[in-house]
Amino acid sequence: MIEVRNLTKTYPGATALDDISFSISKGEIVGFLGPNGAGKSTTMRILTGFIPPTTGSATVAGFDVVRQSLEVRRRVGYLPENNPLYTEMRVEEYLSFRATLRQVPGGRRAAAVDSALERCGLGDVRHRIVGHLSKGFRQRIGVADAIVHDPEIVILDEPTIGLDPNQIRHIRKVIRELGKERTVILSTHILSEVEKMCSRVLIINRGKLVSDGTPADILKKTATGRIRLDMRGGSPEVLEALKRVPGVENVVGASVGTEWSYLIEPRNAATVMPEIIRRASEARWEVLEIGPERLSLEDAFFELTDHKGPVPDLLHATGGEGTS
Repeated sequence: MIEVRNLTKTYPGATALDDISFSISKGEIVGFLGPNGAGKSTTMRILTGFIPPTTGSATVAGFDVVRQSLEVRRRVGYLPENNPLYTEMRVEEYLSFRATLRQVPGGRRAAAVDSALERCGLGDVRHRIVGHLSKGFRQRIGVADAIVHDPEIVILDEPTIGLDPNQIRHIRKVIRELGKERTVILSTHILSEVEKMCSRVLIINRGKLVSDGTPADILKKTATGRIRLDMRGGSPEVLEALKRVPGVENVVGASVGTEWSYLIEPRNAATVMPEIIRRASEARWEVLEIGPERLSLEDAFFELTDHKGPVPDLLHATGGEGTS
């Protein structure tokens, strides 16, 4: 459905995209992640025909984004980050106008507008003036605009900006429904949303594609190899006992109330973990959980982009007091 090959975009004195390649199949919901300025919006603008690449190629639904730009635009729905709207128009009027521009046939236009309004939860404000609505409603109008012509591919740049938790849930449902029959590219800084909705993640940093895979694959690639031990009633003495386990290189501990968590860096987790379990049993530690440290997608993102050190440690994660 989308094929990108050796795509590069340069500006005087700067390279926005540096030889990136990927493909996306029909029905995939793909999270497109990266720090500000990494090249995400540039990529999306190229895929939607707004700007041309410097070198390389991209096809959308089989059409070249440069040579067949109009065909690409007919098949793509796009919500840009700044979400430009005609604020003096009424919601229904605006969507009807946009459907006309997207060449939705007159006989189907009213039904297309009704469908977009319903999907995005805008039925109650269809006769309101766009500029009189909250930012959350305006963002939903932008999503409705992106889908009013029933596109094969939907590209959403920060679709949940300004939405409250209930509205985010609604848009999440809309995106999932779209993904059953369409290809969806979702760019967002809310990484928990990506974990909930996306079957695949692309991470871009400084114009280069640094990771491509399922959320589970990316977490596996960035695994620290550390062991996490959570227990009740820990103490500095437990920390010293853990340091004495053969094969343990370092231990960091943090407490929240009566519960303690320890991050253990082993030379070989397969041999160190059974020994920790044995010693915990002998010492009658009240262990709540022990296992490999589980990273979030946010941690993996942190590791794969501009940060050069290790994943944020336990003390930052828990906010507790710690010793090392």
